[in-house]
Amino acid sequence: MITEPRLLAEPRGGVPEVTDDLEGFDRACAALAAGTGSLAADAERASGYRYSHEDWLVQFKRTGSGIWLLDPVMLTKMGADWNRFNQAVGETTWILHDALMDLPGFADIGLRPKALFDTEIAARILGVRHFGLAAVTERYLGVTLAKEHSAADWSYRPLPRDWRDYAALDVELLIELETAMREDLEKSGKMQWAEEEFAYALEQGMGPQPVHPVPWMHISHFTVLSRDRQGQAVAKALWTKRDELARQYDIEPGLLLSDAAIIEAARRKPHNGKEFRQIRSLNERVRMHTGSEQDKMFERYAPIQRSVKPNVWKHVIEQALELGPKDWPTLPRPRKDDPNANAPKSMKYWKAQHPDRYRRLKAVQSVVGTIAEDTHTPSEIVIKPQILRNLCWRDNAAGLDVAAFLREQGAREWQISLIAASVSRVII
Repeated sequence: MITEPRLLAEPRGGVPEVTDDLEGFDRACAALAAGTGSLAADAERASGYRYSHEDWLVQFKRTGSGIWLLDPVMLTKMGADWNRFNQAVGETTWILHDALMDLPGFADIGLRPKALFDTEIAARILGVRHFGLAAVTERYLGVTLAKEHSAADWSYRPLPRDWRDYAALDVELLIELETAMREDLEKSGKMQWAEEEFAYALEQGMGPQPVHPVPWMHISHFTVLSRDRQGQAVAKALWTKRDELARQYDIEPGLLLSDAAIIEAARRKPHNGKEFRQIRSLNERVRMHTGSEQDKMFERYAPIQRSVKPNVWKHVIEQALELGPKDWPTLPRPRKDDPNANAPKSMKYWKAQHPDRYRRLKAVQSVVGTIAEDTHTPSEIVIKPQILRNLCWRDNAAGLDVAAFLREQGAREWQISLIAASVSRVII
């Protein structure tokens, strides 16, 4: 292992401009078609700033083609045919780091990778403790990358040079990294495991993305309202109005009203103007203070924030408090007899209420832990912990076809082959 990493300041071919017109798009397609080998790819969004999760920049590199930074929003508006891009790169393998972050955005644009190599998945399978891109390039290539613009507002235009530098560096080393990691996977006998994981990630990332059936329950610290149904009604109403306005203005919902403000309002339930004014978070513009350049980025959204007056939230709260108990929200509860429901995560609950299931789970976890140690693979990679909990929670677990159950739960064939027989012997 290389012990003295060097910092890569900018791409070896220089910092590219952003391509945002059809003529440039044609040049990019031609250059990438003429390149050879795998396609390094990455994307940047405006998470934390915009409501939408679309890609504002996509980056590509192929041997012989150089690095291309494309503005997908502008190019799509101008009528770019992304199928041309797909045809240009053909069947080549796309290299991404943490592909599930970027594949849904690629799918929305119309990009269709045919094969995948995910450097984060590879790192996890290989048991690498720190699997961020900078840590992995440092480990395998002796090069570290600066990450100072990872939280930037990528919808801002024009993109500053140092931002373009950062974006280009994200794909600069992926081709060399794939080569080094493939060698490591082959040596450790894990290449087939990785290929199955890559195929699974590609299918999941390019398919329909799951939507939470009750999204407003994702409010931070919502559990403090677990016994307060009227408070839940207030929280739901505020979340719904905030989401409506955020979608309308294309702004991160938390920049209009914080989750903490929603919870405070739901707990205190202000019934008049005086009580409402006492909740400062409902009456003041949300301000983000990071002590960095990000503060200036957040300030660009101040006009939108100021356009949403406190009376909006006051009116929503008043309407919610007028609701009767029959109109308060009812939270979904999984049926106890639903075989598809996930098992509880609390080990205290297992141990206190279901000691037989708890002993079964501990035995299964022990054998999986041994397999993980023997293969130098993290146990959560060997098999998803929730799958083991679901297996051991079943009353008929001892009589189950373990391999079939694991397959139904989404386990890959390499995982099933690795643990099914051993788990079957101890699940009693």
